[in-house]
Amino acid sequence: MILKTKIVWITGASSGIGKSLALLLSSQNTKLILSSRNESALNEVRELCLHKENVKILPLDLEKYEGFSEKVEEAIALFGDIDVLVNNGGISQRSLAKDTAIAVDKRLMDINYLGTVALTKALLPHFIHKNSGHFVVTTSIVGKIGTPLRSTYAATKHALHGFFDSLRAEVFNDNVKVTLVCPGFVTTNVSKNALTGDGSPQNKMDNATAKGIHPDRFAKLMANAIEKEKEEVYIAGAKEKLGVYAKRFYPKLLSKMIRKLSVT
Repeated sequence: MILKTKIVWITGASSGIGKSLALLLSSQNTKLILSSRNESALNEVRELCLHKENVKILPLDLEKYEGFSEKVEEAIALFGDIDVLVNNGGISQRSLAKDTAIAVDKRLMDINYLGTVALTKALLPHFIHKNSGHFVVTTSIVGKIGTPLRSTYAATKHALHGFFDSLRAEVFNDNVKVTLVCPGFVTTNVSKNALTGDGSPQNKMDNATAKGIHPDRFAKLMANAIEKEKEEVYIAGAKEKLGVYAKRFYPKLLSKMIRKLSVT
């Protein structure tokens, strides 16, 4: 396994996909830096890791992105280097556009887009200087297809695709790679934590999320995509994948299908 020899920094590592990826990579004795806002949950993940002596904790709030240059310095100092940054942190949404306060739109954009971009830009000089590095970004199938109740969430994920597709071209000659990982429904707390129109969490799991891919299975497929340095990968059920290709080849048909989705 190529990642076994790497130093990997994972944001959003306290639960869900990030946690499963951390546990998987730790089983290979990969050196890990785990970040999220919840330091106690990060420590719980570290205790579950097979080789916890090679797992470091670095609390980080994507919404407070002004100080990320210092955070990157702290991260590099933990092992003396970073090879892969997995931009996995973020938050979802479950509200109609007409019912969503602009402050909620801003918070989603701050966390999902600006926080991710700021952390990437803060680490980029390190990757360029050493002429190697790999940015991995957890986006979403809705980064390709907008669906009801997720207008701003979809916008943040579309924005990530635009930024990182451009960045990939810019840093090609610096030997810096970019992988966009697009999940469909994954059985995590993403829907429970999703923001409603007034900014409060939904506090319930969507039926589709409950029936989604298990995060441990997702982590294995994600790690495989990272090792193969894929530019973009869809890790999702058949219907979600079909939607991506329908958007490309049959956009009007997809629009009709999306209009029939529940908006309540």
